[in-house]
Amino acid sequence: MNHAAPLPGHPHLHYRGGTLQLENVRLADLAQTYGTPLYVYSRAAMLDALAAYQRGFAGRRARICYAMKANSSLAVLQVFARAGCGFDIVSGGELQRVLAAGADPATVVFSGVGKTRGEMHQALQAGIACFNVESEAELEVLSAVAQALGTRAPVSIRVNPNVDAHTHPYISTGLKGNKFGIAHERVLATYRRAAQLPGLQVKGIDCHIGSQITEETPYLDAMDKVLDLVQAVEAQGTRLEHIDFGGGLGIDYQGDTPPAADALWAKLLAKVDQRGYGQRLLMVEPGRSLVGNAGVCLTEVLYLKPGEQKNFCIVDAAMNDLPRPMMYEAYHAIVPLDPSSSAPPQTYDVVGPICESGDWLGRERSLAVQPGDRLAVLSAGAYCSAMGSNYNTRARPAEVLVDGAQVHLIREREAISDIFRAERLLPDE
Repeated sequence: MNHAAPLPGHPHLHYRGGTLQLENVRLADLAQTYGTPLYVYSRAAMLDALAAYQRGFAGRRARICYAMKANSSLAVLQVFARAGCGFDIVSGGELQRVLAAGADPATVVFSGVGKTRGEMHQALQAGIACFNVESEAELEVLSAVAQALGTRAPVSIRVNPNVDAHTHPYISTGLKGNKFGIAHERVLATYRRAAQLPGLQVKGIDCHIGSQITEETPYLDAMDKVLDLVQAVEAQGTRLEHIDFGGGLGIDYQGDTPPAADALWAKLLAKVDQRGYGQRLLMVEPGRSLVGNAGVCLTEVLYLKPGEQKNFCIVDAAMNDLPRPMMYEAYHAIVPLDPSSSAPPQTYDVVGPICESGDWLGRERSLAVQPGDRLAVLSAGAYCSAMGSNYNTRARPAEVLVDGAQVHLIREREAISDIFRAERLLPDE
């Protein structure tokens, strides 16, 4: 990567004085203090990304619910809660995280196709804002759980608009072949049933078409379909208090050019106004676009292994720390913390220590490195720590949040004993 060109994460991530910095903190200093692998996040980058949505909704009745599956670290949740965000959760565990971060459960929406009775009970008792219901069967179970508690569950129906988001098939959610949402042709009947069930209170309509979307057309197409459904649902007697357009806006990983959130929402809101729904409560559920380019993962070069067909740069971060390349063939830029190495540049596959051929972080990267040098894997704020694992009994990295020149350790490096603390040996024979 040309270090003169802006990096993904610019302007918060930049070279200054010959070294890579996040905000006003030298990343080499953090690697020295906290070790590697290490996740580092920028508070300012998160808040700048959020500000684009806030500008887009200025003067509107709107709620921005951070889709916390992208990065669920408690301090990250705190940053968004303090900035006025609600939260989009997909499990009872995520609800507990929201509460532990001090957020208001009345700003929480609960998505996901497989909510258990226990999770429904937990969310009802906490007093969440809404359940985004994803199947007709779920309606029946949720009504029964709410009735047993002597209450009514606030619900929104997630519709599947059959819109192609032009993204990776694993993160596309709005096509007929995906597991999410109610099929377009079943939506009216589903709302009729929801209105009849005694344990439910219909609140809104919800749509989410995928993740890492870099074009505006899928959003505009989905919005047209959702607004058609709002009109049809209300024509059969069910008033919808809110319209939730989901999230999925992409980020720049490798020269990607997703629309800016405020510019996109200006176009979407023009459609809403044109159809006469501009006064409704509008909700969105951004995740990756708020945190993806706010984070990096620092790693140290362990060995250089030249080969006949490939050269390998073996680092101490691995697919358990950065699962996106292995899962999605995803691209993350990889750059040196100190670009002034005397080593000659060579083309490497950057790989980790895990005993799998799928353990790669980047393919065919031109790097001038030697053992002991440190690298930054960029765009690591979303779906890296949150999807991490202990495969090969590898401890989870520490996490650090920078705020200007301040540094906050927000997750201690896991000890190996932490990994098997809940395990039990067999009794003596």
